[in-house]
Amino acid sequence: MRKIRIVAGSVKVTATLLDNRTADAVWQALPLEASAQLWGDEIYFSIPVSLGEEESREVVEAGDLAYWPPGKAFCIFWGPTPASRGSEIRPASPVNVFGRVDGDPTVFDQVPSGARIVVERA
Repeated sequence: MRKIRIVAGSVKVTATLLDNRTADAVWQALPLEASAQLWGDEIYFSIPVSLGEEESREVVEAGDLAYWPPGKAFCIFWGPTPASRGSEIRPASPVNVFGRVDGDPTVFDQVPSGARIVVERA
């Protein structure tokens, strides 16, 4: 089981990666450092990974880590986005889910846009 550490501003969490091609590609690209961009209750940032869709989903769960193929972006979801209908969590377009935050993902509410985010192997 592969674990990663995500540090965003004052927030520090671990996450568990799934066993799929997208998780493999993200694992190989670690460590990552970027500025957090916010879109509703989603943080996203570009990463040096280029993949197509893999069992992609139009609606995700709170705590899901996903890769957004059109933007080559790492995404952390914890609540509704501007594309959501009701309480669902809907990315801008289908994403490849590759992991899940351990614990309560709503801690990401504390992360301001532009905060430094670091993702590394735990």
